[in-house]
Amino acid sequence: MEFGKLTEKINIAIKKMDIFVDNISYKKKGKYNFLEITLDKVGGIDLDEIVDATKIINPIVDKYCDIEDSYILDISSKERG
Repeated sequence: MEFGKLTEKINIAIKKMDIFVDNISYKKKGKYNFLEITLDKVGGIDLDEIVDATKIINPIVDKYCDIEDSYILDISSKERG
């Protein structure tokens, strides 16, 4: 599954936060589908920034993601260390 356009739209929207998309993947875990978006920022991202970014990203995913199955949107930060 290709997420180039979605990545581009999200990166434009969150650029002012100095955050960018590290990876987008679509995975089935058990009986659930997950659209996983991993974000990154120089110096790391705190939980408040993830919450703020999620509020921006969610409507973009609704508009530009063409996955027809139901899924859980999982937005997280890149693991450090």
